[in-house]
Amino acid sequence: MSAPSASPPDGIDYVAVEDSPPFRELKRRHRSFVWPLTVAFLVWYFAYVLLSSFATDFMATRLTGDITVGLVMGLGQFVTTFAITMWYVSYANRRLDPASAEIRADLEAKETRV
Repeated sequence: MSAPSASPPDGIDYVAVEDSPPFRELKRRHRSFVWPLTVAFLVWYFAYVLLSSFATDFMATRLTGDITVGLVMGLGQFVTTFAITMWYVSYANRRLDPASAEIRADLEAKETRV
């Protein structure tokens, strides 16, 4: 029996692509943006949940009229979600999409040569 070859006989070696510097850089950029924001949002979310459960007097504090701290923080969850989404889309358009388009174009060029 012969040993399996390192690259596929008819096609692109996607494992090698995944190990390539441009792909690793793309993954690094993505992770460096996503993970800190994920952690920050989860801390903010769980702070809201814990305050709602254990600091009911604080959350019931009226800011003006019937508007309470809890209501403002709850609506802030929605605002934060939309803000993070818009920020990610902007980041992806500027930093991730050009790099992924370059990797894709390189793969398509290799595919036409095979």
